[in-house]
Amino acid sequence: MIQRTLVLIKPDGVQRALIGRIIQRFEDAGLKIIGMKMVWVDSDFAKKHYSEHVQKDFYKSLEEFITLGPVVAMVIEGVYAIEVVRKLVGPTEPRSAPPGTIRGDFAHMSYDFSDSKGIGLKNIIHASSSEEDAKREISLWFSDDELHSYKVVHEIHSMG
Repeated sequence: MIQRTLVLIKPDGVQRALIGRIIQRFEDAGLKIIGMKMVWVDSDFAKKHYSEHVQKDFYKSLEEFITLGPVVAMVIEGVYAIEVVRKLVGPTEPRSAPPGTIRGDFAHMSYDFSDSKGIGLKNIIHASSSEEDAKREISLWFSDDELHSYKVVHEIHSMG
């Protein structure tokens, strides 16, 4: 099943110059980027993206983190893209993320450390967690004319 999912390289990933290395992980897995842009998120947009968390105690630090610097937003497409991307990204808490995942290789922050400092969890990347979330998040971040359909070489060669 071909799916689309939203991926955000968060301000810590952008500031650490990991954009290219992260994109390469998705392309190496055969996934296709069909939309991409850099955005500096403001408070109003953060509330829309994290709408399910706005009333939670940790929301303030989450908003402060996502608005800290530019974010690279991408729509990634592929066979079971949501599941594949989540495997490549690793668990939300970098401390729990195994080596070989984006968070496991590029971050080590823990919930208890970030909570003790009153800061957002520096975890490099966001990936939609379900089909419903992906549809909502993609429509929030991208208009239809910002998404591009094309065939990558393995799609062309596998058609016969």
